[in-house]
Amino acid sequence: MTKFDDHPTVKLLRSQQKSQEQNSQNKITSPLEHDWLRSFCLDLGFDDVGFVSINQPEMDDQRAKLLQAFPQTKSLISFVCRMNRDNIRNPARSVANVEFHHTGEEINAIARKIVRELEDRGIRAINPAMGFPMEAQDFLNVGKNVWMVSHKPIAVAAGLGHMGIHRNVIHPKFGNFILLGTVLLDAEVTEYDRPIDYNPCVECKLCVAACPVGAIATDGNFNFSACYTHNYREFLGGFTDWAKNVAESKTAKDYDRKVGDADSASMWQSLSFGANYKAAYCLASCPAGEDVMAPFLHNRKEFIQEVVKPLQDKVETVYVVSGSDAEAHAAKRFPHKQIKLVRNSLTPISIAGFRNGLSLTFQPNQSKGLNATYHFLFTGQEFSQFTVNISNQVCEVHDGLVGKPDLIVKADSKTWIAFLRKYQNIVLAILTGKILIKGDIRLLLKFGKCFPS
Repeated sequence: MTKFDDHPTVKLLRSQQKSQEQNSQNKITSPLEHDWLRSFCLDLGFDDVGFVSINQPEMDDQRAKLLQAFPQTKSLISFVCRMNRDNIRNPARSVANVEFHHTGEEINAIARKIVRELEDRGIRAINPAMGFPMEAQDFLNVGKNVWMVSHKPIAVAAGLGHMGIHRNVIHPKFGNFILLGTVLLDAEVTEYDRPIDYNPCVECKLCVAACPVGAIATDGNFNFSACYTHNYREFLGGFTDWAKNVAESKTAKDYDRKVGDADSASMWQSLSFGANYKAAYCLASCPAGEDVMAPFLHNRKEFIQEVVKPLQDKVETVYVVSGSDAEAHAAKRFPHKQIKLVRNSLTPISIAGFRNGLSLTFQPNQSKGLNATYHFLFTGQEFSQFTVNISNQVCEVHDGLVGKPDLIVKADSKTWIAFLRKYQNIVLAILTGKILIKGDIRLLLKFGKCFPS
């Protein structure tokens, strides 16, 4: 066996260390010059780019996650690639999804090339996925990010736009017809970009009008679970529900009743060619952005007729959880669309997931008339205490036991999760003392109504 000191690679590198001039012509020293780096990224194919320091205040709530992903991170390259607008606006989901998929692949390919070019010049970097795949093993820890990098707040910090009321980043020129990406960089940049001083969103509320499940409220509030249940039906949560339907079906006829040929074909399409978004109508209807707004500005009525109405009038299946605000909205606003009741795919697997997921699954309209404070005390595998206050159709969660409770729930953590996942009968759990209720038990029923499953 060759001795370590005699290994060809070891000998070569030690030789190069003695002659620093070898291969130095391609090396770049930090900090990287801003204009050079910008041109470098644009030349490789991005439509716009900005740079953020890991130490900027805007990164305070992102920093720990970023450093976990790449501990050497000093700077971030945030970038956008444009999508073709009429493809996204097309009511045929196949047309829109090909655009999403192709642009996403383009972002990943260009970001990978940037990292390779920087690596060849002696700069370490990584390019997390634009969208999927992600860290799916964290999916059921509801409220925990399954992505390594949150591209949206980084893009805002880099001056590439601001979040509209539909929760998408709107670029000042390209509008929301963009996809985002980020490169984490082990190098400083001579100059960093700042957020732009206005929001391109014109608050026209066309995204509110177009959404088939009412996920975007007129006051700007966002119903995460409504959007997730329908638009992301063929991503992990909906796939899990479909798989459970397969497992639970006793016969082919039973499967047809639960799923049906149309949903089977749609799920096959997503599994074969990439998960399809069901209704990215908020992006499709948005007129914001310098390159986008002219038709809307010239003739708003004609814009609505040409862009928004075909999405509203489309006959399609809308996926909602029974008893949710989305079910009521779809039935009232879109009676020509077929409503299909599905399981809540945001059911947690931990008490931490239960706590963090309350804000994501809360249904404001189902809480009308309820003003109550709940104390939750969990024991066993997970010890946790927190307070939930529901008042004026708003849900607030606080660590610890805060205020005077109207209802106290004390439960074994494992039993409570089994109850949420419908593996445990709550009446039996109460009778056996694994769940203790102090106060008017009807308040627990009202609480459950706010979080339908």
